[in-house]
Amino acid sequence: MNYLFEPQAVVGLPIAGHAEFFPVRRVYCVGRNYAAHAREMGFDPDREPPFFFCKANDAQSVVPVPQDTTVSIPYPSLTSNYHYEIELVVAIGKAGKNIATEQASEHILGYAVGLDMTRRDLQIKMREQGRPWEIGKAFDYAAPIGVLHLKSDTGEIHSGEIGLNVNGEVKQKSDITHLIWSVNETIANLSTLFELHPGDLIFSGTPDGVGPVKAGDTMQGFIQGLSSISVKVSP
Repeated sequence: MNYLFEPQAVVGLPIAGHAEFFPVRRVYCVGRNYAAHAREMGFDPDREPPFFFCKANDAQSVVPVPQDTTVSIPYPSLTSNYHYEIELVVAIGKAGKNIATEQASEHILGYAVGLDMTRRDLQIKMREQGRPWEIGKAFDYAAPIGVLHLKSDTGEIHSGEIGLNVNGEVKQKSDITHLIWSVNETIANLSTLFELHPGDLIFSGTPDGVGPVKAGDTMQGFIQGLSSISVKVSP
């Protein structure tokens, strides 16, 4: 097939202990999936059905972060309130739709640490106007993701400390057990809206403590049992 111009390359995430890379297909995100974070954003954390949004899947959005490496991302344009959100990222390895919660884990290939970077001021402005969030969530370099660990190595992740430091200072600290909707429940719900395929990623939500970073700040995110990530904001 001849293209008018070169198609975009598929983003590959490194896999711990393997030479192969995980090819990214789509990037889904769950909104307000920790009760304390919902409260800090001004919402009632009742267990209402989860809602989803997407990030772009190209190399200018998804930023692989190799182990023991600090990756730089630029401070984005048109914002003065650039926020971090540490999240457990779930990688899908088996296709499915209308997946039962009890079978959802069969579709998980692995897990990684991710940052859902957010232009908070633009997100809030769009939300108040009843408009989509893309300019606040799906901008360039908005999805740094660490090394993927296969479920066959980690087992299912239902608990474990999750946190983020900025310049060595603790900003977010919680536990995966505090998810309002578990990973398996999230997969089941999402699969009623979209048919999931190998290569899909799901950002599962962030705990409380989100806040701004500026140029020169370094974020270090961690989840128990997974490779941590280190990301610096450049001017």
